[in-house]
Amino acid sequence: MAAGKEIRTKIKSVENTRKITRAMEMVAAAKMRKAQERMRHARPYAEKIARMAAHFSQAHPEYRHPFVVPRASIRRVGVILVTTDKGLCGGLNTNALRVALARMKAWDEQQVEVDVCAVGNKGLGFIQRLGGNVAAQVTGLGDTPQMERLIGPVQVMLDAYKEGRIDALYLIYSRFVSTMKQEPSFKQLVPLSAEEAEEKAEHHWDYIYEPEARGVVDGLMVRYIEALIYQAVTENMACEQSARMVAMKAASDNAKSVIDELKLVYNKTRQAAITQEISEIVAGAAAV
Repeated sequence: MAAGKEIRTKIKSVENTRKITRAMEMVAAAKMRKAQERMRHARPYAEKIARMAAHFSQAHPEYRHPFVVPRASIRRVGVILVTTDKGLCGGLNTNALRVALARMKAWDEQQVEVDVCAVGNKGLGFIQRLGGNVAAQVTGLGDTPQMERLIGPVQVMLDAYKEGRIDALYLIYSRFVSTMKQEPSFKQLVPLSAEEAEEKAEHHWDYIYEPEARGVVDGLMVRYIEALIYQAVTENMACEQSARMVAMKAASDNAKSVIDELKLVYNKTRQAAITQEISEIVAGAAAV
């Protein structure tokens, strides 16, 4: 019954694995609700301030912020890449990294250099293995993103744009559609895209600024960038927990199928051994 013992060991091992995946599924389900609630609360503010920034870019004040003025040529770009710190969440990170890789290849063909701000350990490791230039990074955000930890790395990229070291800044993250569907998203942060501004700005008007245009517009554009980055991180965390819950449920279901198959094989092996022993006993009795 050596074969039977090996099968029992395999069954026990798969059962232990299934206990782990079921526990991770329940933990992800609990965290998913909180992450989705946080993401839904952040969405209205991000959408509203993006619409306001679009209005400002279409207006004609006495002061135009550098974030709404396009550069004549693009020689170097910055990318804020938002991924997760941990794995076991299906193809979530793979899809976002595939978009980033495709964009980086396209820029390389155009002889445009790329600086990356990595938010999340998976994206950081990917860029480092790729040999890319990591200008800033932040990892270990936990389950609740803190804007204080995001401001520093993002400010590095914004300062690089203001100083002319990069000519455009883009954002790549996973957008939450539903529990079963998450989509990689790619958008231009600065300068504000003319097409996107035209789409978001339903009407065109000028503003009266108090006390002066510079202070108001500078404050608004900073809040605009912070809101979009925070929204991207909350969306990505909601996607992470949803994808992990689905992945762990699939793993638990697969483990159950494997256990059923192994039990069937074990019963067949055990029955064959019993039949053989009975045959040997009957043959021995007949010989006597």
